[in-house]
Amino acid sequence: MNYKLYHPQAIHELGRRQNQEDAIYPLPNQVNCDHRVFVVCDGMGGLDKGEVASEVVCKTLGRVAETILHTLGTFTDDDLAHCMSAAYEALDAADTDNEAAMGTTMTFLCFHEQGCLVAHIGDSRIYHLRPSLGAQRGVLFRSRDHSLVHQLYEMGEISYNDMAKYPKKNIILKGMQPHQVERTRPSLAHIADIRPGDYFYMCTDGMLEQLEDERLMEIISDSTMTDELKAQCLIDETSNNSDNHTAWLIHVENVVKNPENDKDLPDDELAHRIRNKVLNDRHKDQAWHFDDAIPMPDL
Repeated sequence: MNYKLYHPQAIHELGRRQNQEDAIYPLPNQVNCDHRVFVVCDGMGGLDKGEVASEVVCKTLGRVAETILHTLGTFTDDDLAHCMSAAYEALDAADTDNEAAMGTTMTFLCFHEQGCLVAHIGDSRIYHLRPSLGAQRGVLFRSRDHSLVHQLYEMGEISYNDMAKYPKKNIILKGMQPHQVERTRPSLAHIADIRPGDYFYMCTDGMLEQLEDERLMEIISDSTMTDELKAQCLIDETSNNSDNHTAWLIHVENVVKNPENDKDLPDDELAHRIRNKVLNDRHKDQAWHFDDAIPMPDL
């Protein structure tokens, strides 16, 4: 499949925080309709250097995934595993004090020839929305938060309405941290049923604190608003909370099926070798020197 996108709308707001712990890929001033890889991360506010963790993970995932996608056209679970491994290596390297005192959530989305692969860790969230189905039925996919309140809700300990007011609502159960003995794996989903007019919305929890799914769908389904106005409306909905606000709003313009045998794809063994070469070359060229690529705070 070939996916034609409208210009993706980025939200990257400081909010009422003194520092920006959210990270976004690609950068809002660099995105265009040809981008197919999107990442949003939220540095874990209870830990030091959350902004470093989110920036390192976000950039590494985005850049390595784009390299693989542009080389092969497809993107598999194994490819994501390679990207996650590179991101964890970068996160380990960024923890110069070896204190493991930083962490981040992660949401990842990649359009490729077979559909869309989405992945997440923590309570940052991904939606697949179809406005043509209406506000009640238009949420086709919503990632499951790795959070304490969501777990308690699923166990029947608290109600849905209690989740927003629960005292420990900010506690997450999964995150990416350096030097983990067993690295946290993301939850994955493969979305093949993508149609013109669909939206993907990926965001940090700051965008969700005062925004219910029903209101989200009301905004997205409003045909009188441009995508720019919809993004601004989402910003306005979060203006009264104290968190950073970061999101991608991605609108699918058209979906075109590739002709059969449009190109000869490499066999499994050759594809595996190409993927490994791509990653090895990138590792060799950049050596993960993120001090050159990422502005680090004074530590």
